Amino acid sequence: MKISTEFSKYANSYGLYNIIQNKVIKHILKKNSQKPKNILDLGCGDGNLVKNINWKYKYFTGIDFAKGMLELHPKSKKIQCIYGDFNDKTLFESLKTYNYDFIFSASALQWATDLDEVFKNIKELNAPVSLAIFTSNTFKTINKTAKIDSILKSADYIDELQKKYFNANFEIINYKLEFDNTKDMFRYIKKSGVSGSRNILTYKQTKELMKNYPISYLEFEVVFITSFSEL
Repeated sequence: MKISTEFSKYANSYGLYNIIQNKVIKHILKKNSQKPKNILDLGCGDGNLVKNINWKYKYFTGIDFAKGMLELHPKSKKIQCIYGDFNDKTLFESLKTYNYDFIFSASALQWATDLDEVFKNIKELNAPVSLAIFTSNTFKTINKTAKIDSILKSADYIDELQKKYFNANFEIINYKLEFDNTKDMFRYIKKSGVSGSRNILTYKQTKELMKNYPISYLEFEVVFITSFSEL
């Protein structure tokens, strides 16, 4: 299953399971003091970022590759939703016809096929950024217990990469989400859209992982890249 298909499939229940993503959005907006008027949101999902903006803006453009999410996104004369994939360079070519005061991306760019290329394309839009990206330490204990490698990039790798393109502050925050039982934990993983559409364990292996999972919480690591001027 494609990642975009997974997000669309669980779009209606996503709001009940995006607890960490909401924390990420609140942190991004707390760090922003510029109150930009023309805003671009890459990987806008069902609109949690725009819903949490508490200042008056002129225009907001949300981009997402999951049609199910875009259907739930707020829409108005000030809000434009575009079906597009930030892995597609032609999307950025069309975005160059707009002038943005600020570019946000919260909990989306970890799904970039080529993060170097995506950073390059974002840089060419010539606007400050606030980007939040989940790292390979997300679900660290699950990966260790199941003996599988994370498909996400490490914080060190992302840091080295972002230095090529942005004059930015780089921050790492670790989150924990407690659960009463492993069944609820794995239901969360499935419906929150953070599994990356990857289903590499058999049913038997999944049951064994649930049985042997040694802690009562999930781990998340998120890096925040915040620039307020261009190189």
